[in-house]
Amino acid sequence: MGFQPVAYRGLETGTRDRVSYVLNQDRINLVITSPLEKNTEIGKHIDRHGDGVKDVAFRVNDAEAAWKTSLERGAKSAMEPNEIKDDDGEAVVSAIETFGDTIHTFVERNNYIGSFLPGFESNDFGLKVDSTGLVHIDHVVGNQPDGDMQPVCDFYEKVFGWHRFWSVDDKDINTEYSALRSIVMANDNEVVKMPINEPADGLKKSQIQEFIDYYETGGVQHLAMSTRDIISTVRMMRENGVDFLPTPRTYYDNLTDRVGPIEEDVETLADLGILVDVDKNGYMLQIFTQPLQDRPTLFFEVIQRKGSNSFGKGNFRALFESIEREQERRGNL
Repeated sequence: MGFQPVAYRGLETGTRDRVSYVLNQDRINLVITSPLEKNTEIGKHIDRHGDGVKDVAFRVNDAEAAWKTSLERGAKSAMEPNEIKDDDGEAVVSAIETFGDTIHTFVERNNYIGSFLPGFESNDFGLKVDSTGLVHIDHVVGNQPDGDMQPVCDFYEKVFGWHRFWSVDDKDINTEYSALRSIVMANDNEVVKMPINEPADGLKKSQIQEFIDYYETGGVQHLAMSTRDIISTVRMMRENGVDFLPTPRTYYDNLTDRVGPIEEDVETLADLGILVDVDKNGYMLQIFTQPLQDRPTLFFEVIQRKGSNSFGKGNFRALFESIEREQERRGNL
């Protein structure tokens, strides 16, 4: 997907119970961690959930104040504020619990000049990776069991002071077989966005319920990563072996009649399987990968916004039907 290894933590750096690799592309940092011993925190997480997102971390100016304020507003601590140092400076980290077994780490590193954080050593492992054009995380989606969506949204409103940015219900998003409800929570400047989903009753099992069945709790369903040229990005990823959900050619019949004029060639979008949606502010292009592991849980989205601030409401039916075809192959529809 075009991520460059930049840092490492493990036995060679003095960490005995786990190993972590930091992968970077522009403003996106992914930390990939595995246990080195039995009965570690990350090991227990993997035993229960399989591969998935344990920690959605936020950059803050004051990690201790963020932690204290969160606890005062009802959050539970996952890690007390901890100052960490090395030759490149100092940082402070703390963490709180959120939905399921997911945590949010607060990272304060204004006084740190290293490649990532103290405790990690810079290391590219001799790899020079060509970027695929991903620039930042657009949003992070959290799936919840039926009935838990509103309490989770209330948590973000109470603890972080976030607000409801966008929402849809099962009347908006449904197919012949399944449906969902979704509320997008955002911070004050609306840079950070987290859609919170739950399944709705349908004739058969929705993809949200399939996620819950295999993840066992609420958890991060997918990360959406932004690009300035989705056609170039998807072409490179396909050449690199990334598997995307297929989109039927019929989706592109009369596409411009549905969404209006677009700059991209429709036939190119059809060849790549890229979806298009429109709102009053402009349009957006998006595509979704297959699950990253055998369990049908975590996957990635690639998105390019051309004015649109929405979340592909017009594409949900096409996306759901594509996922339902994969569910049927797995015997889970």
